[in-house]
Amino acid sequence: MIRILALVAAMVLLAACEETKVNEAPEDLGDFKMRVSFVYTDKALQWPLSRAAKPSEWNEPIERALEARLGRYKGAGKYDVAITLEGFLLATGGIPVLVNPKSAAVVNVFVYDVTTKTYLAKEHQMKIFEDTTGESAIIGSGYSRTKEEQIDGLALRIVDGLEEYMAEQHAELGWFSGGVTPDAPAKDAAPAVKPAPSEVAE
Repeated sequence: MIRILALVAAMVLLAACEETKVNEAPEDLGDFKMRVSFVYTDKALQWPLSRAAKPSEWNEPIERALEARLGRYKGAGKYDVAITLEGFLLATGGIPVLVNPKSAAVVNVFVYDVTTKTYLAKEHQMKIFEDTTGESAIIGSGYSRTKEEQIDGLALRIVDGLEEYMAEQHAELGWFSGGVTPDAPAKDAAPAVKPAPSEVAE
């Protein structure tokens, strides 16, 4: 049994992915420049078996990640970005090696083109899981990370995922190329956030 557990541990370590870093290389986002960002967490649901956390504890980490990642682009365009936290689970301790719960979050994202007054992304939903490193792969992040570290890590992963999604849309659909509108019309329903990016005074 000890040999089997040792083998499983070694395989998990090899499979563990590198942790997302704040200062990773920028993506190609064309003329993107974030005019203003919004973070809404007040309606977020804490899922069963999660560590207890107030939705408001997510605001500052997500805002910080947005500024670090999207605030560095200095294109000629103007775009507003909003993130609404819909739900989250902060992993508690599991059974080392065998059962290691992972922290996760679900967000809706909005990207608004100020120049054309259109949404490029409107309530685009993203499911985000925390990074798995060697330590958390073995004993689980519920043991290896504090609640604050889990939130910080997920906040960065949320913005990292958004940044990659925006880069994909720029390459495939021409987002951030100077007044390019979405491929499909935006939903008629207004986003479930107040104020929406389009309602902010220019």
